Amino acid sequence: MKNYRKQRILYIAFDFLAASSAWVLFYIFRKVYIEPQLFGYDIPIELGPRFWTGVFGLPVFWIILYFFTGFYKDVFRRSRLDDVMRTFLTALFGVVIVFFMLILDDTIATYKNYYSLFFTLFLLHFTLTLIPRMIITGRTVRNVHRRKISFRTIMIGSNENAVEVYSDLVEQKNPTGYQILGFISVHQKAHYQLSDIIRHLGSLDQMEEIIRRHGIEEVIIALEPSEHKEIGNIVSRLSLLDLRVSAIPSMTDILTGKVKSTTIFGTPLLEVSHDLMPPWQGNVKQLFDIFISLSTMILLLPFELFLIAGIKLSSKGPVIYKQKRIGRYGKPFTIYKFRSMKVNAEENGPELSSRNDERVTKFGQFMRKHRLDEIPNFINVLKGDMALVGPRPERQYFIDQIIAIAPHYVHLQKVKPGITSWGQVKYGYAENVEQMIKRLRYDILYIENMSLFVDLKILFYTVITILKGKGV
Repeated sequence: MKNYRKQRILYIAFDFLAASSAWVLFYIFRKVYIEPQLFGYDIPIELGPRFWTGVFGLPVFWIILYFFTGFYKDVFRRSRLDDVMRTFLTALFGVVIVFFMLILDDTIATYKNYYSLFFTLFLLHFTLTLIPRMIITGRTVRNVHRRKISFRTIMIGSNENAVEVYSDLVEQKNPTGYQILGFISVHQKAHYQLSDIIRHLGSLDQMEEIIRRHGIEEVIIALEPSEHKEIGNIVSRLSLLDLRVSAIPSMTDILTGKVKSTTIFGTPLLEVSHDLMPPWQGNVKQLFDIFISLSTMILLLPFELFLIAGIKLSSKGPVIYKQKRIGRYGKPFTIYKFRSMKVNAEENGPELSSRNDERVTKFGQFMRKHRLDEIPNFINVLKGDMALVGPRPERQYFIDQIIAIAPHYVHLQKVKPGITSWGQVKYGYAENVEQMIKRLRYDILYIENMSLFVDLKILFYTVITILKGKGV
């Protein structure tokens, strides 16, 4: 049984202790070896503010740095060699930062002391960080090999290639964690070679439902040459789900997305990655979203109280309006907004609001004009359901209508929905499905060009829209 949160906490805790211990030993090294060369006599080891800042402050810096580089992202699928390389490079980069911020202004006897200080800090931090990581990762790898840790997996494919991959995985001397529950067939046949070995779970048109029902974590694609024309559709659909996808090497020329090799004894598979942003940018984006959301809610607290009073005085009903929306990977969540409509505004069924919608209260019109009704969306950002920038989340009722006309809408579910979006900045609120589809082009464009810079540009134009009162 895997506990991702416990494993991450374990890595973080030992990284904190390693960074703290490295600083203590480095501090002693400076007092015992470096400073006596300058002053000509032994220097007493005093535990002043600089010492305690390093003991408690530096570990926080290191944990943030490792978080940015994505070290804590995939805690059960890693190798010890990968740990060595990533720890070495990140430690080297971090020590350069620490050196220029905290050490370069030290008074020294000779410039050789700078080299001694730099390499001592690097070796201490790298060694003390790597040792517990190797122990934790080594224990995890052993548990995978002993089948104590496994990953719920299905195969897509049913004949010769699939049988060969399955046999190789089963016969491995050191199992790699695949708990293969069954397979999905691509074409309808009277008999599948793989069905003699493992369970046939269903056909390709049932893929998403099968994956959700069985709690699948990984998918292995092993198609026959005659089935290759389906690969684009399969990979595109899988990219909308939160799981790991691998394929047999002979298909790399037609796989879409970035392809990364993974080490599998006997059967080398290729991991298909659809990360839209580098890990460090994704982590910066998440931290930026949380910081801005929390800061905005605190700074606007007096104004929020004014809005609450305005809502209560202008119409009867709750202050906060809750509604089910569809988020990343098609998962539903509850969105929070300041109520801008009369109670029971949708008693006749789901209906989009329009510019002169009689259901909107007078105070609600003021809020919608400046998009103030969306301030509670920041709660969704803090909960992790939304981001500051991303395609606006819709209800399943309207998503079904959009997909019937524009099936590529599902690609928006690759990312978290946002408070604001490229499409919304361009068109504002959509009053009908046709306008939703028109806005879709810009949301797809955003996904294909995701970056921190694009987010900042969209946020800038959103602020302009709010100040000019063009939110409706």
